[in-house]
Amino acid sequence: MKTLATQFGLKFHPFRGDVPIEALYPAPGVDAFLRRIELTVADGGFAMITGEPGTGKSVALRLLADRLERHRDVVVGTVDHPQSRVSDFYRQLGDRFGIPFQTHNRWAGFKALRACWNDHIASTQTRPVLLVDESQEILTGVFNELRILSSKEFDSRSLLCVVFAGDSRLPDRFRHPELMPLGSRIRRRLNLDYAERDELCACLDHLLEAAGNSALMTTELKATLAEHAAGNYRVLMNLADEMLAVAAERKAKQLDEKLFFDIFQPPAPTKTAANTRKR
Repeated sequence: MKTLATQFGLKFHPFRGDVPIEALYPAPGVDAFLRRIELTVADGGFAMITGEPGTGKSVALRLLADRLERHRDVVVGTVDHPQSRVSDFYRQLGDRFGIPFQTHNRWAGFKALRACWNDHIASTQTRPVLLVDESQEILTGVFNELRILSSKEFDSRSLLCVVFAGDSRLPDRFRHPELMPLGSRIRRRLNLDYAERDELCACLDHLLEAAGNSALMTTELKATLAEHAAGNYRVLMNLADEMLAVAAERKAKQLDEKLFFDIFQPPAPTKTAANTRKR
Protein backbone atom coordinates (compact mmCIF):
# COMPACT_ATOMS: atom_id res chain seq x y z
CA MET A 1 0.00 0.00 0.00
CA LYS A 2 2.90 2.40 0.67
CA THR A 3 4.08 1.84 -2.90
CA LEU A 4 0.61 2.62 -4.24
CA ALA A 5 0.36 5.73 -2.08
CA THR A 6 3.70 7.00 -3.32
CA GLN A 7 3.20 6.09 -6.96
CA PHE A 8 -0.39 7.27 -7.34
CA GLY A 9 -0.72 9.82 -4.54
CA LEU A 10 -3.43 7.86 -2.71
CA LYS A 11 -4.38 8.08 0.95
CA PHE A 12 -5.83 4.55 0.85
CA HIS A 13 -6.62 1.82 -1.66
CA PRO A 14 -9.91 3.02 -3.19
CA PHE A 15 -11.07 -0.32 -4.63
CA ARG A 16 -10.96 -2.57 -1.56
CA GLY A 17 -13.81 -3.32 0.82
CA ASP A 18 -12.18 -1.64 3.83
CA VAL A 19 -12.22 1.93 2.54
CA PRO A 20 -12.90 4.62 5.17
CA ILE A 21 -16.54 5.38 5.85
CA GLU A 22 -16.32 8.79 4.19
CA ALA A 23 -15.25 7.11 0.93
CA LEU A 24 -18.35 4.91 0.70
CA TYR A 25 -20.69 5.87 -2.10
CA PRO A 26 -24.38 5.64 -1.15
CA ALA A 27 -26.48 4.24 -3.99
CA PRO A 28 -29.57 6.30 -4.92
CA GLY A 29 -32.26 6.02 -2.27
CA VAL A 30 -29.90 4.88 0.48
CA ASP A 31 -29.67 8.23 2.26
CA ALA A 32 -33.45 8.58 2.44
CA PHE A 33 -33.74 5.03 3.81
CA LEU A 34 -31.12 5.77 6.48
CA ARG A 35 -33.09 8.81 7.61
CA ARG A 36 -36.21 6.67 7.92
CA ILE A 37 -34.32 4.15 10.05
CA GLU A 38 -33.12 6.95 12.34
CA LEU A 39 -36.77 7.77 12.96
CA THR A 40 -37.60 4.09 13.49
CA VAL A 41 -35.10 3.86 16.36
CA ALA A 42 -37.51 5.89 18.47
CA ASP A 43 -40.20 3.18 18.49
CA GLY A 44 -38.49 0.06 17.13
CA GLY A 45 -39.60 -2.54 14.62
CA PHE A 46 -38.19 -4.38 11.63
CA ALA A 47 -36.61 -3.11 8.41
CA MET A 48 -35.14 -4.86 5.38
CA ILE A 49 -32.50 -4.15 2.73
CA THR A 50 -32.54 -6.44 -0.29
CA GLY A 51 -30.62 -6.70 -3.54
CA GLU A 52 -28.48 -9.05 -5.57
CA PRO A 53 -24.79 -9.52 -4.65
CA GLY A 54 -22.73 -6.44 -5.42
CA THR A 55 -25.59 -3.93 -5.44
CA GLY A 56 -24.54 -2.18 -2.22
CA LYS A 57 -26.24 -3.88 0.75
CA SER A 58 -23.12 -4.10 2.91
CA VAL A 59 -22.23 -0.50 2.10
CA ALA A 60 -25.71 0.57 3.20
CA LEU A 61 -25.25 -1.31 6.48
CA ARG A 62 -21.86 0.31 7.10
CA LEU A 63 -23.30 3.75 6.45
CA LEU A 64 -26.27 3.00 8.71
CA ALA A 65 -24.08 1.73 11.55
CA ASP A 66 -21.88 4.82 11.34
CA ARG A 67 -24.85 7.18 11.31
CA LEU A 68 -26.56 5.50 14.25
CA GLU A 69 -23.38 5.32 16.32
CA ARG A 70 -23.12 9.10 16.09
CA HIS A 71 -26.25 9.31 18.24
CA ARG A 72 -25.20 9.36 21.87
CA ASP A 73 -27.91 7.06 23.22
CA VAL A 74 -28.18 4.51 20.40
CA VAL A 75 -26.65 1.08 21.00
CA VAL A 76 -25.87 -0.87 17.81
CA GLY A 77 -25.21 -4.62 17.72
CA THR A 78 -24.31 -6.78 14.73
CA VAL A 79 -24.66 -10.50 14.00
CA ASP A 80 -21.59 -12.12 12.46
CA HIS A 81 -22.96 -15.65 12.04
CA PRO A 82 -26.57 -15.54 10.84
CA GLN A 83 -26.65 -19.32 10.27
CA SER A 84 -26.51 -19.97 14.04
CA ARG A 85 -28.99 -22.19 15.82
CA VAL A 86 -31.27 -20.54 18.39
CA SER A 87 -28.99 -21.19 21.37
CA ASP A 88 -25.92 -19.87 19.54
CA PHE A 89 -27.92 -16.87 18.33
CA TYR A 90 -28.81 -16.04 21.94
CA ARG A 91 -25.14 -16.19 22.84
CA GLN A 92 -24.35 -13.74 20.04
CA LEU A 93 -27.03 -11.35 21.31
CA GLY A 94 -25.76 -11.68 24.86
CA ASP A 95 -22.24 -10.90 23.71
CA ARG A 96 -23.34 -7.87 21.68
CA PHE A 97 -25.46 -6.39 24.47
CA GLY A 98 -23.30 -7.36 27.43
CA ILE A 99 -25.57 -10.05 28.89
CA PRO A 100 -23.93 -13.27 30.23
CA PHE A 101 -25.72 -16.25 28.72
CA GLN A 102 -25.74 -19.84 29.94
CA THR A 103 -26.40 -22.52 27.34
CA HIS A 104 -28.60 -24.60 29.62
CA ASN A 105 -30.87 -21.70 30.60
CA ARG A 106 -32.19 -19.93 27.52
CA TRP A 107 -35.22 -18.64 29.42
CA ALA A 108 -32.94 -16.66 31.73
CA GLY A 109 -31.19 -15.19 28.68
CA PHE A 110 -34.55 -14.28 27.18
CA LYS A 111 -35.59 -12.39 30.33
CA ALA A 112 -32.18 -10.74 30.76
CA LEU A 113 -32.08 -9.40 27.20
CA ARG A 114 -35.60 -8.01 27.43
CA ALA A 115 -34.87 -6.40 30.79
CA CYS A 116 -31.67 -4.86 29.40
CA TRP A 117 -33.45 -3.42 26.36
CA ASN A 118 -36.39 -2.22 28.45
CA ASP A 119 -34.06 -0.37 30.84
CA HIS A 120 -32.26 1.21 27.90
CA ILE A 121 -35.54 2.45 26.43
CA ALA A 122 -36.66 3.83 29.78
CA SER A 123 -33.47 5.85 30.22
CA THR A 124 -32.86 7.02 26.63
CA GLN A 125 -36.20 6.78 24.76
CA THR A 126 -34.40 4.97 21.92
CA ARG A 127 -34.43 1.30 20.93
CA PRO A 128 -31.25 -0.76 20.69
CA VAL A 129 -30.48 -1.64 17.07
CA LEU A 130 -29.51 -5.02 15.65
CA LEU A 131 -27.98 -5.23 12.13
CA VAL A 132 -27.94 -8.62 10.40
CA ASP A 133 -26.15 -9.10 7.07
CA GLU A 134 -26.74 -12.19 4.90
CA SER A 135 -30.12 -12.56 6.60
CA GLN A 136 -31.38 -15.01 4.00
CA GLU A 137 -29.25 -17.59 5.85
CA ILE A 138 -31.08 -17.21 9.19
CA LEU A 139 -32.89 -20.34 10.37
CA THR A 140 -36.67 -20.13 10.58
CA GLY A 141 -36.61 -20.83 14.32
CA VAL A 142 -34.21 -17.94 14.90
CA PHE A 143 -36.38 -15.53 12.89
CA ASN A 144 -39.42 -16.45 14.99
CA GLU A 145 -37.48 -16.29 18.25
CA LEU A 146 -36.28 -12.80 17.39
CA ARG A 147 -39.84 -11.70 16.63
CA ILE A 148 -41.08 -12.94 20.01
CA LEU A 149 -38.01 -11.68 21.87
CA SER A 150 -38.44 -8.10 20.65
CA SER A 151 -42.22 -7.92 21.17
CA LYS A 152 -43.88 -6.67 24.36
CA GLU A 153 -47.40 -6.01 25.64
CA PHE A 154 -49.18 -8.13 23.04
CA ASP A 155 -47.10 -6.71 20.21
CA SER A 156 -48.08 -3.11 21.00
CA ARG A 157 -44.46 -2.22 21.85
CA SER A 158 -41.14 -3.21 20.35
CA LEU A 159 -37.97 -3.51 22.42
CA LEU A 160 -35.61 -3.56 19.47
CA CYS A 161 -34.99 -2.10 16.02
CA VAL A 162 -33.81 -4.86 13.65
CA VAL A 163 -32.46 -4.31 10.14
CA PHE A 164 -32.16 -7.40 7.96
CA ALA A 165 -30.04 -7.32 4.79
CA GLY A 166 -30.06 -10.12 2.24
CA ASP A 167 -30.42 -11.16 -1.37
CA SER A 168 -33.64 -11.92 -3.26
CA ARG A 169 -34.19 -15.08 -1.20
CA LEU A 170 -34.96 -12.99 1.89
CA PRO A 171 -38.33 -11.49 0.80
CA ASP A 172 -39.23 -14.89 -0.65
CA ARG A 173 -38.66 -16.47 2.76
CA PHE A 174 -40.93 -13.93 4.44
CA ARG A 175 -43.74 -15.05 2.13
CA HIS A 176 -43.58 -18.57 3.58
CA PRO A 177 -46.46 -19.29 6.00
CA GLU A 178 -44.06 -19.93 8.91
CA LEU A 179 -42.48 -16.50 8.53
CA MET A 180 -45.43 -14.39 7.41
CA PRO A 181 -45.99 -13.10 10.99
CA LEU A 182 -42.50 -11.56 10.83
CA GLY A 183 -42.70 -10.52 7.18
CA SER A 184 -45.90 -8.57 7.87
CA ARG A 185 -44.01 -6.56 10.50
CA ILE A 186 -41.36 -5.18 8.12
CA ARG A 187 -41.91 -1.42 8.38
CA ARG A 188 -39.07 -0.02 6.26
CA ARG A 189 -37.82 -1.48 2.98
CA LEU A 190 -34.96 -0.68 0.63
CA ASN A 191 -34.52 -2.66 -2.58
CA LEU A 192 -31.18 -2.08 -4.31
CA ASP A 193 -31.15 -2.71 -8.05
CA TYR A 194 -28.29 -2.93 -10.54
CA ALA A 195 -26.75 0.51 -11.07
CA GLU A 196 -26.94 2.66 -14.17
CA ARG A 197 -23.71 3.65 -15.92
CA ASP A 198 -23.83 7.21 -14.56
CA GLU A 199 -24.20 5.89 -11.02
CA LEU A 200 -21.13 3.69 -11.40
CA CYS A 201 -19.13 6.62 -12.78
CA ALA A 202 -20.29 8.76 -9.86
CA CYS A 203 -19.10 6.03 -7.50
CA LEU A 204 -15.63 6.10 -9.07
CA ASP A 205 -15.53 9.90 -8.89
CA HIS A 206 -16.49 9.80 -5.21
CA LEU A 207 -13.90 7.13 -4.33
CA LEU A 208 -11.01 8.76 -6.17
CA GLU A 209 -11.71 12.19 -4.70
CA ALA A 210 -11.87 10.70 -1.19
CA ALA A 211 -8.64 8.76 -1.84
CA GLY A 212 -6.84 11.96 -2.84
CA ASN A 213 -6.30 11.53 -6.58
CA SER A 214 -9.36 12.41 -8.66
CA ALA A 215 -7.25 12.26 -11.85
CA LEU A 216 -6.14 8.63 -11.33
CA MET A 217 -8.50 7.50 -14.13
CA THR A 218 -9.36 9.18 -17.39
CA THR A 219 -12.99 10.07 -18.00
CA GLU A 220 -13.08 7.62 -20.91
CA LEU A 221 -11.84 4.79 -18.72
CA LYS A 222 -14.49 5.41 -16.08
CA ALA A 223 -17.17 5.12 -18.75
CA THR A 224 -15.60 1.93 -20.11
CA LEU A 225 -15.38 0.34 -16.66
CA ALA A 226 -19.00 1.26 -15.97
CA GLU A 227 -20.12 -0.31 -19.24
CA HIS A 228 -18.30 -3.57 -18.44
CA ALA A 229 -19.44 -3.82 -14.80
CA ALA A 230 -22.97 -4.99 -15.70
CA GLY A 231 -24.48 -2.60 -13.14
CA ASN A 232 -22.59 -4.28 -10.29
CA TYR A 233 -20.51 -2.21 -7.86
CA ARG A 234 -18.47 -5.23 -6.78
CA VAL A 235 -17.54 -6.12 -10.35
CA LEU A 236 -16.61 -2.47 -10.90
CA MET A 237 -14.27 -2.51 -7.90
CA ASN A 238 -12.66 -5.79 -8.97
CA LEU A 239 -11.95 -4.47 -12.48
CA ALA A 240 -10.48 -1.25 -11.08
CA ASP A 241 -8.43 -3.15 -8.49
CA GLU A 242 -6.86 -5.34 -11.19
CA MET A 243 -6.06 -2.29 -13.29
CA LEU A 244 -4.40 -0.52 -10.37
CA ALA A 245 -2.24 -3.57 -9.65
CA VAL A 246 -1.07 -3.82 -13.28
CA ALA A 247 -0.47 -0.07 -13.46
CA ALA A 248 1.71 -0.32 -10.36
CA GLU A 249 3.78 -3.09 -12.00
CA ARG A 250 4.21 -0.99 -15.13
CA LYS A 251 4.98 2.14 -13.09
CA ALA A 252 2.21 4.04 -14.86
CA LYS A 253 0.96 7.33 -13.46
CA GLN A 254 -2.61 7.15 -14.72
CA LEU A 255 -5.12 4.46 -15.66
CA ASP A 256 -6.60 4.77 -19.15
CA GLU A 257 -8.54 2.83 -21.78
CA LYS A 258 -5.41 1.45 -23.42
CA LEU A 259 -4.46 -0.24 -20.16
CA PHE A 260 -7.99 -1.62 -19.83
CA PHE A 261 -7.91 -3.28 -23.23
CA ASP A 262 -4.36 -4.54 -22.67
CA ILE A 263 -5.58 -6.36 -19.57
CA PHE A 264 -9.12 -7.47 -20.36
CA GLN A 265 -9.36 -7.74 -24.14
CA PRO A 266 -7.70 -10.91 -25.51
CA PRO A 267 -5.30 -10.29 -28.38
CA ALA A 268 -6.56 -10.96 -31.90
CA PRO A 269 -5.39 -14.33 -33.24
CA THR A 270 -2.44 -14.24 -35.61
CA LYS A 271 -2.90 -15.33 -39.22
CA THR A 272 -0.87 -18.47 -38.57
CA ALA A 273 -3.08 -19.44 -35.61
CA ALA A 274 -6.24 -18.69 -37.60
CA ASN A 275 -5.06 -20.84 -40.55
CA THR A 276 -4.21 -23.68 -38.17
CA ARG A 277 -7.76 -23.65 -36.75
CA LYS A 278 -9.28 -23.71 -40.25
CA ARG A 279 -7.41 -26.89 -41.08
